[in-house]
Amino acid sequence: MSIHFPLQADGALDALQPAPRFKSVAGSGNQPLANGTLVFNSPDVFSPLMLMKQSALENNLRQLAAFCREQGVMLAAHGKTSMSPAILRRAVAEGGAWGLSAATPAQVRALRQFGIRNVFLANELVDPAGIRWIGEWQKQHPEHSFLCYVDSLQGVRLLEQHLGDSRISVLLEMSVSGGRTGCRSSAEALEIAAAIAASPALQLVGVAGYEGALGAGRDAAGVQRVKDYCQMLITTAALLAEKQLFASQHIILSAGGGAWFDVVSACFTAANLPLPVTPLIRSGAYMAHDSGLYARIAPFAQPGARHHFTAALEIWGRVLSRPEPGLAFVDFGRRDVPFDQDLPNPLWVRDVDGSALRAASGMRISEVNDQHAYLLLPQEDRLKPGDWVGCGISHPCTAFDKWRYLPLVDDDYCVTDSLETAF
Repeated sequence: MSIHFPLQADGALDALQPAPRFKSVAGSGNQPLANGTLVFNSPDVFSPLMLMKQSALENNLRQLAAFCREQGVMLAAHGKTSMSPAILRRAVAEGGAWGLSAATPAQVRALRQFGIRNVFLANELVDPAGIRWIGEWQKQHPEHSFLCYVDSLQGVRLLEQHLGDSRISVLLEMSVSGGRTGCRSSAEALEIAAAIAASPALQLVGVAGYEGALGAGRDAAGVQRVKDYCQMLITTAALLAEKQLFASQHIILSAGGGAWFDVVSACFTAANLPLPVTPLIRSGAYMAHDSGLYARIAPFAQPGARHHFTAALEIWGRVLSRPEPGLAFVDFGRRDVPFDQDLPNPLWVRDVDGSALRAASGMRISEVNDQHAYLLLPQEDRLKPGDWVGCGISHPCTAFDKWRYLPLVDDDYCVTDSLETAF
């Protein structure tokens, strides 16, 4: 027997061993799957498993790179989505990105360690330890580019106090009442921009914002709301240029997350300012795309779009139980999949040995617990415990952070590379 009676709480323990790093890899869990591994019939794969399709990743990098070239905009792809060096280095080396965006000083540090030379902290930099680390990095690596936001006089003071003898380039962030971070008025913008211009530690090089916080839909009113927001950024830049507060001979205009980079690009490239404009968009979700949120709202998902993204992430799990004819349970849950926007979308089913691929017709996940997904299915379907169920996900920004490692696979689900993450 594998249990000993009577049960006793005797406090005995074995020696502590290194914790496994990769939950989807069998054995010790400390080495990624070998290239060439066929994931569905390999003894080296634990279920559940999140993976990324190489063909989709490569397509998505090509598509946005082509869009940026056509529109005349630059890309600081947001690294927070995947925080994976193997993916993010491709965005620069293959995807035409100028650099990468980050949201925190810790992410800036990670991107530097990934070998990224141009980093845009698309946020305010107010943490003294983070300011000091970035200031020291810039001092030691003056050839590396760095940008961040400022939206307050206190933010200016904190940067001056903790940058040491480093000098960094900043963008004034603007927003609207009820929005996210950013100045709320032109008077406030002028006051802060003047403080930046007078600072020996800072150089004002542009104006930025985040249109996604507006909560606008893709109807005519929503599109106009985003256009008006972009125009507010342009108007602010014109005001600051008139007062000669920019330290550079170019003005960076930056916005454009995963949902609105098309509208943002059109507005910024049409801007007429006293100095040349460099539009800089910051989408990050595009590398993975999805089968839910971004499949609905991304610019390339809209009618008439010339480019297209492909969902690159899939979660595969095994059926744990089928206690009722129309209900099965799969072995992934909130610890494994995003659930903040939509639940996973069943796409495919395979037999226990990975064979007999078929569409997940009539199947739907209705709920997820920590480690269980409730799968509703036709009563006559032959799905059984041990079978594989593969799903698309919604919102890649809350998918990668649940995995230290994902295999990159070809269209036959053969491993081609290892994607580790650094959250």
